Order: sequence, then structure tokens, then C-alpha cells
Amino acid sequence: MWKLLQTINKNLIIAIPILMVAGFITGIFINAAPMKQLIVPFTFLMVYPMMVTLKIKKVIEGGDTKAQILTQLINFGVIPFIAFALGGFFFKDQPYMALGLLMAGLVPTSGMTISWTGFAKGNVEAAVKMTVIGLTIGSLATPFYVRALMGASLEVNIVAVMKQIAIIVFIPMIAGYITQQTLVKKYGQKEFQTRLAPRFPALSTVGVLGIVFIAMALKAKAIAGSPQLLLYVLAPLVIIYALNFLLSTVVGKLLLPRNDAIALVYGSVMRNLSIALAIAINAFGPQGSSAALVVAMAYIIQVQSAAWYVKYADAIFGKPDEGKAPAGVPAGPSIPTVAPKPAAAACDTHPLVPTFRNILYATDLSETARHAVRYACSMGSQYAAEVQVLHVVPDLADVYASETGIRLKGGNGNGQPGGLNQQAVEDAMQRIQERIRETASGVVDEIPHCPLAADKILVKVGDPAQKIVETATSGNYDLVIMGTHGHSKLDDLMLGSVARDVVHACPVPVLTVRLPG
Repeated sequence: MWKLLQTINKNLIIAIPILMVAGFITGIFINAAPMKQLIVPFTFLMVYPMMVTLKIKKVIEGGDTKAQILTQLINFGVIPFIAFALGGFFFKDQPYMALGLLMAGLVPTSGMTISWTGFAKGNVEAAVKMTVIGLTIGSLATPFYVRALMGASLEVNIVAVMKQIAIIVFIPMIAGYITQQTLVKKYGQKEFQTRLAPRFPALSTVGVLGIVFIAMALKAKAIAGSPQLLLYVLAPLVIIYALNFLLSTVVGKLLLPRNDAIALVYGSVMRNLSIALAIAINAFGPQGSSAALVVAMAYIIQVQSAAWYVKYADAIFGKPDEGKAPAGVPAGPSIPTVAPKPAAAACDTHPLVPTFRNILYATDLSETARHAVRYACSMGSQYAAEVQVLHVVPDLADVYASETGIRLKGGNGNGQPGGLNQQAVEDAMQRIQERIRETASGVVDEIPHCPLAADKILVKVGDPAQKIVETATSGNYDLVIMGTHGHSKLDDLMLGSVARDVVHACPVPVLTVRLPG
């Protein structure tokens, strides 16, 4: 079920039109009015899951003040007035359609802001903060914008709108925060980030699709009587998003560094259409379905345009700085070195500008390796690559046992002197996987979008250098990352000669990370 929901969440550009068509067909053949009773539960299902994963504490962190100010100036000083002007031009005699256009431009930022910023290799931490600030200000300011701009065209009960926003936004926000803290306390931050948190956006998708379905069902007969209405709605939406992308791109390129500029673009263009849809359909009675139709159509343009913008982000802002860690990743004093393939071979088989989609992170559970994992996650985040963890249990079982406390000999072994106990090896592998997950949890706290494949850890027994090279070669990896310069017996075994042997023998580029100090 979760995989299905996550697949739908990643393919909203397909799922939303399908639900719109399904809602339209349903509304043609049946009386859709009773569906209004489902609006409140779908609204809660849509908003509450987003609040569970919201990192409210990010608001107090500094470092990107200029980007935050510029983003909110665009969000609340420019876009709502463009939406209002276009609504007055396109929907002179349909004030609730104009209201829908205004709602689509009023509540900025959503979880998609964070996701698309990450895809474009922008400043994800700044995007998180933009999401929290934009959502909070937008929720508080929306009633006053609607009253000031639309009060002359339609009756706006500001108290009713504020009440609906409290129900739709702030109560779920409080409930989501309580849920988040409860889950973290019960399961730990690592388990929450890696296993539980990724499930909530998929639940939110169910609410979004439900509201879209209902909105279309309620307006089906009106659309059937005037089919050109859909195209008429799309025209002003296309103009709004085009102007928004253009303005944000120019401001970001002129005034901000690359990563902050990308965060600004997605922090201003990506509107929280889920909340706008909920407000439109809950706060304005039967006429709110007209406003909801406009907001529902905005989904199609928003998701499509965000995806295309990622493709051209590097062309617009330039590629990320080589070797520079993204915001939020601590920069240690270590000096990583890359050992690439021989120059001739590299030029024959690879492009001059390499890219990384599959990264192999080799760890021996030491302090050095725990430092190296920061680089693995940083590069994985920068290149949207999956990071596969590999741990090799060396043949020298006595040294291994003395350093790690995991004994592999004795018991029900094969009876030969020095023989490995198979059951002990299997038990050790489970303990090793647990230890690696614990090590990774701290990194996940610092890099929330670290693409570490925590559930697919490889544990092998044999010669460490040989196993690392074999895995890197057979697994179609683009880069190997490992620590070096250890201090204990096991460190000398694993991180001295092993790193050297891997660098010399591995056909895949190798990044070795020195422990600070």
C-alpha cells in the first residue's frame, strides 16, 4: 500500500488529471452534492500529514536572511496582486473564479518546495525555512488579502475564513507537531526520519486527490454545459506561473548565490495548493467549488513547470561548486582526495564532466568512517544519487573481535582451528547493520534528505580491499567513498593499506576522507 501511495505521490502530474476526469464523469451521472460531507475528512487527511514532517525549528536558524526576505516579498508583495489583476481581467463576471485565481497565488510554499529544491541541487535548508515562514504568514494574511482585494466583488466573512484557516492549518499543525514529537520519542529520530516520515506525504496525496475529485464532481454539469471553461481557466494560470518563474529567476540570479537562488525560485513559485483548495471549498459555501476548480487546475501547471525547471537549473544558474558541501552540512578540516581512473581510460569511456547516480560508501565502523559518511550523504544529496553502504568483515577474526567486540570464532564452528562460526558471522552481520544504522542516524539529523540506503546495507566477509573493488566493479557504481588514516590496529588494517589498495586497483573513482586532527 505504501509503495503504491508513494508512486502516486511521485506522479501527481498523471494522477491529478485522472482524478479530475473521474470526478467529472461521476458528477455527470450522479448527484454530487452529498459528497460535500467528505470535504472535511479529506481536508484533514490532506493537511495533517504535511504538518507531521514540518521542521518548525528551522525558522530560528540563520545564514540565508537575504533569500528569505526576497522570497516573502515576492510571495506577498507581488504575486497576489498579479493574480488579482488577472482574475479581474479574465473573470469579470465570475468573482468566485477570480477568487480561485487569487487563492492559487496567496498561500506560498509546500513540501514540494523542499523536494524540487533538492532535485535542482539548491539550498534545501533555506527551502525548509521558506516553507514554514511562507505557510505561517500566508495562513494569517489570507483572510485580509481576500477581504481587501475581493470584498467589493463578493461577500467575504473574514471571521469565517479565519475560522476555516484555524481548522485547516493551525489545528493540524499543532496535532502534527505533537505526533512528530511522540513518534520521535517512541522510535528515535533516526527511525522517524528514515522509516516513518517518508510515509506521511503519501497519505497527504490521498487527501489532495479526494478534494480534486470532489471539486470536479461538483462542477461537472457546469463544465459540460461550457467545455471551453477549462481552457479559459488554464490561460491566466499559465501567465501567473510564467511571470512568477521569470521574476524569481531574475531576482535570484542578480542578488543571490546559486543555491539560495534556486531555493528562492521554488520558495515563491510552488504554492501550497492543498491548503488553498481546502480554504476555497470550505470557507465560501457552494460557490467555493468554482474557486476550487481554478486551484485544482493549477496543480497541473505547477508540477509540470517545476519538473521542467529542474532540467534547466544548471544552465540558468551554473553547476554546483565542485567539492563544496551544501548548506547544513558541516565542513570539517579533512582534505578529501579523489583517485580517478587512468586519464586515457577515463577519457575514452566517460564524459569530461562526470555525474554520480550510484555511490558506494565503504565503512569499517570506525570514527574515520563515521566522518566519511558525511561526505557520502553530501555528494548523494548534491547529485540526487543513492548511497549504498558496504561493510567487509576481514578474515583476521581475532583482530576484528578485539577492535569491534564482535567475535566470529568458536561455538558451533566447523571444528577447524581458527575456523569461523557461521552462526556467529550471521549474528555479527545483524549487529553490524544495526551499528551502521545508528551511525547514519546522526547524519540524517544534519542532512534530512540524505539518500543513504539504510535498509539495503551490504555486509561481506573476506579481504576488505578485494571485496570493495569487486562490489564497486560489479554493482555499476560511479564513485567509492571511504575513510583513511586510522589510529588503532583495525584502523591500520582497514584504512591504511586497504584504502591504498582500493585506490590502486579500483576502476571506479575513489574519494578517501581523512579524519580531522
